[in-house]
Amino acid sequence: MDPYPSPPDFRRRAAAGAVLLALCLSPALTGCGDSGGLAGAGATPTASGPVHLWPDRPAATVPPPDPGGAPPEYVSGIAPVRDQDVHGVDPVALVKAELRAHRGAVVGADGMPAETAAAIEACGGDGGTCPVMAPYYRDLTGNGLDELIVGIELPDRMMSVRAYTADPDGRLNRIMATTETVISVELAGRDVVLRVPSGNNGYELITAWSWDERQRTMLPTREQIVRVPVAPRSPSAPTAPPSAAPSAPGAP
Repeated sequence: MDPYPSPPDFRRRAAAGAVLLALCLSPALTGCGDSGGLAGAGATPTASGPVHLWPDRPAATVPPPDPGGAPPEYVSGIAPVRDQDVHGVDPVALVKAELRAHRGAVVGADGMPAETAAAIEACGGDGGTCPVMAPYYRDLTGNGLDELIVGIELPDRMMSVRAYTADPDGRLNRIMATTETVISVELAGRDVVLRVPSGNNGYELITAWSWDERQRTMLPTREQIVRVPVAPRSPSAPTAPPSAAPSAPGAP
């Protein structure tokens, strides 16, 4: 027998407290005054994977890549590049050498309008504006050495963007050449990113050119169509109320 019997009310309160403590310790229940604990978020929606449409249709085949990659397109008619340092290459002399190698080409990677070709040949002579823009340098291939990036301004906001790398033998290899109606050209990491009009009003096409080790050239690896951001309208200046015209004599 308990020498110190508890009053009945005290025993009932103790039993109720034990039940409440057990409920609060249960991981499946909440609401016991712990404001920092985890709370149930309800039922989780079932994840659904992609659905293959027309699965019985024979798929197109992709021919395997050439194990040897694309042959290098070396630039002839310029001095050998020392120590693979393209910073010493004159971009105007480089573009002139390519013009001589592809004289008269008007389409393709080497296509050049006659007036632009004539302006390039005159660069440095008459003091006029040279279509060959200031070069940029960036390691595009991941070999720790800079590549040379050249832009050539063409009529109608078009632009020829070219990139070159030098090999240990001193040869300059053109690894990128594209002509586009360009909004802007950017460098992002080791990618050359071109923004051009997409053909759909209010949208532009962003193309990222990346180095492909197998083909030994830059390829357009990612394309994205994005909506052109609309510039916020500037608040219009408040207009002054029209001044009252003087009344004619005798008018009320």
